Amino acid sequence: MLELELEMSEWAAGEDVLVAEPEAAEVVELLGFPPELLDTSLDQLRTLAVVHATGNAQRAARVLQRSQSSVQKQLDTLNDTALRLMGEALVAKQGRGKDFLFTRSGEEVVALAAATLRSWAERVHGARRRVGSTITVGTTEFTVEFLGEVWPQLRDTFERRGIQLKIEHVRTRDLKTKLDAEQVDLVCGSFAAEHGRGPDVPHDFLEWHRERVALLTNLSAREVPDRPVERDALAELPLLTPTAGLLADFLTRWYGPEYRGKLRVVADIDSLNYGLNLLDSKLMYGCLLTTERVADAAVAGRLPGTSLRKIRLGTGYEPALEIVTGIFARAGERQRYATDHPLNLLWDAFAAAAPADRNAQHEPTGR
Repeated sequence: MLELELEMSEWAAGEDVLVAEPEAAEVVELLGFPPELLDTSLDQLRTLAVVHATGNAQRAARVLQRSQSSVQKQLDTLNDTALRLMGEALVAKQGRGKDFLFTRSGEEVVALAAATLRSWAERVHGARRRVGSTITVGTTEFTVEFLGEVWPQLRDTFERRGIQLKIEHVRTRDLKTKLDAEQVDLVCGSFAAEHGRGPDVPHDFLEWHRERVALLTNLSAREVPDRPVERDALAELPLLTPTAGLLADFLTRWYGPEYRGKLRVVADIDSLNYGLNLLDSKLMYGCLLTTERVADAAVAGRLPGTSLRKIRLGTGYEPALEIVTGIFARAGERQRYATDHPLNLLWDAFAAAAPADRNAQHEPTGR
């Protein structure tokens, strides 16, 4: 290595300077990596990470859809490499039926492998997004139909230009996080907003429609009469409440962050269908806060639930909130791309298809 460094220094200082001295030092560093390290592939690193996550080669092989022998061969190769480079193997068997044991070096390499693979994937996706060869749209279960409305007019253009459209199912509670982390490029989703105002988020926003929330209940009309429920009365009803997300935001803004201590919560629900099934099965008796559109669909039999009633909310709820649904993009990103970039093509298609009375674009409101 010393001779190589001397040769590179002389090369950089010669009459015919082929590489400037800083670049020569970089080349020296690149040429100095151990061959064993260079022979390690990303596929081997992924296999190691999958074995760590699943516990052993047999389960990893099923996940990777490979033979157990091929997975074990990669582990043996990595162990040999680690012994030569670090003096310690990465993983060892512990006996029949037991999960593999990862050494301290193994744990460190697994963490590095996961970070490396994630970094590569993020950069590749970012490059594809920048040049316009792929675009990812996040939708919820109830907003995927928006994308279905505009896709037919874009399909031929995307296919002709080789643009890949990726669709990701995103929970409402994760929409903002996914968008800010650049895991999706557009979001079809919903946020809570005060009456007549756009959602208080730092994104470009194209409104599609807005609606109020309502109650679905399997309680009798004697227990919950068919009349609007006032704010104070809602606190006395047995409620199936969400653990997080859009409707939890409504309750937080109406009753404060400690709303669970002020309401009569009989069940925590993590998804709408779970709540509907609890009511439908009569395992729980109570009321479920949901959107008016979902409540109408449940009453009409288009969603799980039989003999459920829709009850409107009355007065006393401050601030006056609505569910605003539409298309969200990172603030200012569309302006950085050409008009024929997939992001702008999709946005323009959504704008053209939006209901006439809601065809309004909003600048970021959360700054």
